[in-house]
Order: sequence, then C-alpha cells, then structure tokens
Amino acid sequence: MPPHRKLQDPLADAWATIRSHASNGLPVDADSSRLAFADPEFLLRRETRGIRFQLELLKPDLAQAAHGIENTIVVFGSARIRSQEEAQALLAAAESGGDEDTIARARALVRNASHYENARAFGKMVATYSAGKDAADRLYICTGGGPGIMEAANRGAYEGGGESVGLTIALPMEEAANPFVTPNLDFKFHYFALRKMHFMMRAKALVAFPGGFGTLDELFEVLTLVQTRKAKPVPIVLFGSDYWRRILNFEALVEEGMIAAKDLSLFTYCDDPAQAWATIRDFYEL
Repeated sequence: MPPHRKLQDPLADAWATIRSHASNGLPVDADSSRLAFADPEFLLRRETRGIRFQLELLKPDLAQAAHGIENTIVVFGSARIRSQEEAQALLAAAESGGDEDTIARARALVRNASHYENARAFGKMVATYSAGKDAADRLYICTGGGPGIMEAANRGAYEGGGESVGLTIALPMEEAANPFVTPNLDFKFHYFALRKMHFMMRAKALVAFPGGFGTLDELFEVLTLVQTRKAKPVPIVLFGSDYWRRILNFEALVEEGMIAAKDLSLFTYCDDPAQAWATIRDFYEL
C-alpha cells in the first residue's frame, strides 16, 4: 500500500463517521481519538475561535486565487428590494387582501424596484466589459450573495455571460445564496468581520445601493478604511442620490467638525448605471 494511502485513511474514516451521523440526524459526540482537525465538537469550542477565523480567511481566499479572481467590484444594498415584476405582483396581492400595513410595504417595494433593475443593469455592464479580457484584467461582481440588490447584481453579471462572487452570511433569514451566484464562487461565513475583510481584499470599487443597517455598516467600514488610509482609495459610489442625501447628512458632519471637508470627496453620488460604471472606468482609465 502506498505511504500516502495510510496517512489519508484516518482522516477519511473521521469524515465518514461525521457524514454518517449528519445523514442520520445524530449529534457528533466528543471523541478524544478523533483527529483534531476532523472533530467538529473540538473546532466549535470557544477556545478554537481563532482557528475558525483563519479558516474563514483562507478558504475563500485560496479558492478565488485558484479561480484567477484578483479584481472585484463590490455591490451592497438591501436584501428586501424586489424586481419590478415581483414588486407589482406583491402589491396586487396586498391590495386584494386589504390590509393597509401590507399595502404600504408593498407600495414601498414598487417604489424601490427601480434600484433592483439598475443594479442588474450595472452587473451586466461589468460582465460585458470583462468578457474576453485576460484574467488579470477582468472585473468580477461581488455581493453578499443574498436576495434583493445582491441578487440583482449577480443576475446582471450572469446575464452578461460573466461569473460573480457571493459572500453569504449564516443568518436565520438567509440560508442559501441567490441562484445567480456562480456555484463554485459561493462562500458562506459565520463571522461578519471575516466576510467584510473579504469584501475589501480584492475590491477595486464599491457601489452602495439603498439599504438598511447591514448596508450602512458595510459602507461606513469602507469609508473608514479609506479615510484612515488602512485601505487604498477606491471609487465609492452611492447609488440613488435622493435616498442617500435624505438618510445621511454628511454635510452636517463637516459643519460639526466630525469629518474634514475633503472627506466628502471619498464618495460620489450616482443615479444611472452607466454613470456609475463610467465613474469606475474613469478612475482606472479603463
């Protein structure tokens, strides 16, 4: 028997046990004889959190490097926004039900559906540009992998014949990536911090569509990294100027001395997919 076969057998046996338990819905009990790196009960201890950090850093990084992905355009935005077709259908169903709160929410979906279509168009522009380019010159859409704006950008990339990345997060309300993420570029995270690190590791630009707490968190993380020079300057596009100017009063931060006037140049407002794409192309002279 070849020497490498003997080394592989214990690991294969450990995984076979784990898979068998999982298939039968049985818990994986602690087992001191199981190889440490094939022991979920051990790897999920509080004390091994640092190891889990490293794994969440390495797995997506190595996979994307092997795929030749070095340059991404990150698209953030609400998971709640729907396509125009879906939003109209939800409004019709709400109106037939007669509940005013449900109708109000459905009307908001219709009002914001244009953002879905704009994110979709933007994703397609990026993918169309990258088609036929050498690997080093390609730009890949990267999103949080969920529904809403994320789905729209991945969908546009798919419709443009390109591949796209999804960095999903394990949440009760979001378990699977949207169907337009390239299957072998769908990476799931437990830790928000590691996920946000991966957003920035290959990002050549950020486009933030209207969103809630999650979008604001991700946006301000990037703004802070660029402002403090922890990250290189990249185009930061706030798509939907009416929304962003109403939600965030950056000028008030300047007036109160909380940020410098020059910090307002860290981002650009856009209202058209072609304008957003032109902002990025102009920055890099593409």
